[in-house]
Amino acid sequence: MESSLFEQIYNLEDRLLQPEIRGSREEISLLLADDFVEFGVSGRTFDKLQVVEELPHSPAVPVIIEDFQVKVLAPDVVLATYRAVKSNESREEMRNSLRSSIWKFIDGRWQMVFHQGTRTMEF
Repeated sequence: MESSLFEQIYNLEDRLLQPEIRGSREEISLLLADDFVEFGVSGRTFDKLQVVEELPHSPAVPVIIEDFQVKVLAPDVVLATYRAVKSNESREEMRNSLRSSIWKFIDGRWQMVFHQGTRTMEF
């Protein structure tokens, strides 16, 4: 796999974790495909409209990406997996999660079509 693809997908995942992106409906809309679905760490399921409406009102918690990997599933589809470590000590019970995202190259740019977060024990 080309390192540039790895870097592109890493940067897109990282953007979605940044407070300034999470607070912008426009930025979120650009990064998520119209048919986006998320299975959240809460156990809830979200579509694009719900994420675009709710994410800007969610508190931003600093997250560190660890063990990031990208697997090419098709020429225009990739799977990204990583461990998200929240650095906010006051929310210890939600500190670590395993994340997976499917990105598809649509209309000239990578867009997330699926995301899942699974809460885990602290590593």
